[in-house]
Amino acid sequence: QVQLVESGGGLVKPGDSLRLSCAASGRSFSEYIVSWFRQVPGREREFLGGASGSPFTTSYVANSVKGRFIVSRDDAENTAYLQMNRLKPEDTAVYYCAAGNPRSYSSYYYPGEYEYWGQGTQVTVSS
Repeated sequence: QVQLVESGGGLVKPGDSLRLSCAASGRSFSEYIVSWFRQVPGREREFLGGASGSPFTTSYVANSVKGRFIVSRDDAENTAYLQMNRLKPEDTAVYYCAAGNPRSYSSYYYPGEYEYWGQGTQVTVSS
């Protein structure tokens, strides 16, 4: 079992930056790929980016947010991060982290590939 807790959400202005954290407890964190998703009411959960565990950590970011969002992780601290820059009102959503073992980069996009989820943290971008 892995427990995930997101933090760092809040109300920010357009153009601001925000860093979300995903703290993990339970089984070995580095065994899992950790990804970030977001969801707005009435829409499907959207993949943002993911990172594999140490020692060969690699990250992958969806084209929709590439250049603005960065995913990273610190396995020594059992924590993953989503750095969000140049935020826009359309980035308003509930943001989730998830842990699992998707088989390929294309599989990263599918929520069903992840075993564990956090409770989500709200990010609101508004002037």
